[in-house]
Amino acid sequence: MATYKDIVGTAVRNNAGNIPTAETGQVFFDSTNVDFKYQFPNTLTSWRTGNSLNEARYGGIGGAGTTTAGIAFGGYSAPLGRTVNTETFDGTSFTEVNNLNTGRSGIGSAGQAPQTAALAFAGVSTTAVTGFAETWNGSSWTEVADMNAARGIITGAGTQPAALAIGGSPDDGSAQTGATEEWNGSAWTEIADLNTGRSRASAAGIYTAAIISGGQTPTTGATELWNGSAWTEVADLNTARQQLSGSGAGTSTDTIVFAGSPPNRALTETWNGTAWAEDADLATARAWGGGLGISSSSLMMGGYTTATVATVEEFTRDAAVGAWATTSSINRGPSQSFGSAGINNSAMIFGGQTPGTNYRTLTETWDGSSWTEVADLNTARDQMGGAGASSTACLGWAGRESNPTGSAKTESWNGSAWTEVNDLNSVRVAVGSSTGSPYTAALNFGGSALPLPQTAKALTESWNGTSWTEVNDLNMGRSYIGGFGTQTSSLAFGGYGPTPPAAYRQLTESWNGTSWTEVNDFNTPATGAMGSGGVDSTSGLKYGGSPPDKATTEDWNGASWSETSDLPVTFSYGGGFGNASNAIAAAGYQGPPAALTDAVYEFTSPSSTIKVLTD
Repeated sequence: MATYKDIVGTAVRNNAGNIPTAETGQVFFDSTNVDFKYQFPNTLTSWRTGNSLNEARYGGIGGAGTTTAGIAFGGYSAPLGRTVNTETFDGTSFTEVNNLNTGRSGIGSAGQAPQTAALAFAGVSTTAVTGFAETWNGSSWTEVADMNAARGIITGAGTQPAALAIGGSPDDGSAQTGATEEWNGSAWTEIADLNTGRSRASAAGIYTAAIISGGQTPTTGATELWNGSAWTEVADLNTARQQLSGSGAGTSTDTIVFAGSPPNRALTETWNGTAWAEDADLATARAWGGGLGISSSSLMMGGYTTATVATVEEFTRDAAVGAWATTSSINRGPSQSFGSAGINNSAMIFGGQTPGTNYRTLTETWDGSSWTEVADLNTARDQMGGAGASSTACLGWAGRESNPTGSAKTESWNGSAWTEVNDLNSVRVAVGSSTGSPYTAALNFGGSALPLPQTAKALTESWNGTSWTEVNDLNMGRSYIGGFGTQTSSLAFGGYGPTPPAAYRQLTESWNGTSWTEVNDFNTPATGAMGSGGVDSTSGLKYGGSPPDKATTEDWNGASWSETSDLPVTFSYGGGFGNASNAIAAAGYQGPPAALTDAVYEFTSPSSTIKVLTD
């Protein structure tokens, strides 16, 4: 009989405990626990908010290409009406290029076409439904032969020069058609009709193997497959809807659809060639935007929520993600609102508050595996800011010395002792800080003034190794604000403010060394969230926060936030340091049940799960 080694090519390794370096799918024997085990990577399927279109629009936006080289055209841009606007996407941002010759909403497109050879057809112009067709050569649109039948709110499949124009409405919505026409690069030919005439649908595939789903008949979930000569009804969508979008470059056996109405939907469904299955939802419910890409990597562009939007979300399937694991607790016992700085294997926490409103001077360093108590701060306080690239050189500032006394004091750590240096220009508590900065070049932002009631501040100050200088303010003052980065490249997120109206914020702002710019919000409003970033504002993590207490973790890629693996517990007002791949979340207010704790968690990305083989 063949052995495991004969079949796989390697023997089953014997190891006392888990094997940290095990390959994906590798079977090994844990002799300590007497188990056969295997390892597999942790992945996540999700939508991430990306950079917006330059022009907000809805009403059926044409799209083609991929999520690294795509194109969007047409639609309805309130209050400007049917638009000629065309934008290309390079994987990061949209750029306006030469316009369509005729502005149209409800426009059809060949979703399989590349960014440099798109096809636009039919749609609703300013005056009527049209049969106009235009081809894109990478720089401009050219009018080509009209379709045989004018119609709007149509869908399409295929490439240029081999495409299908499917369904639509001959009168902008009252009537529906099942007509299908084929494009050969120079002319349109009428071929077999759909079984169910419809408009406002989604389609994908090539001219010999296509799929159409959903649409207005009125509203339907009907799905049909095209084999090159006829349409066949197959399994319906799980949720009937119209005005939906999809991965136009998908295939008749592997595609997704998303959004739609009524009412506006965030739903995503995946087609495997036989049936539809619900998948990760969009962050924002919407209808009648545009879609492009394939089933594992798609864009949802624009659309209508309660107003016309330019927002874009990107879908990614089975992306490698990190995970949190319990590590060594701090020594001081339950604590919150302390300063922190450093990297994942050389960091420190200082100050803070323990139960009973006891402000602390305690300092602990972290070497990647354990905590060590070292020399105390000179002034006991909580709600501090901190910066430093290691446990041997750090800066701590601001905070609350008592209630209601705030602090502007700054202290510098040299690896063995704290020394008082020049104060901030203004007293503040609950500040944000560039936790990844070297101790000679820090950034302090936001916070509140005391005494109570606290007033959120937008002030920003920069440290040059000797003194603080006021620089340009945040766009919105906030306290209990999260942050990471450096003196010249930082991110500030969340917090509480301003007053009035007082609110918990999901606002994110990016600092370029001179000024703050509002960028994409994170997904859930929070105050008291922690952050871990690298040497700039292009990557990092935001985790925890309240109210209510959250376990949510989101990663920042330089343009937008996406939810990733949650903490094991809800978490707020603790300490955070490290970067987007290796982060530490220390102590704070955790649960359930919610209480101050000394527990610490470590995030590692990418991460794996080890499973025990069972009978």
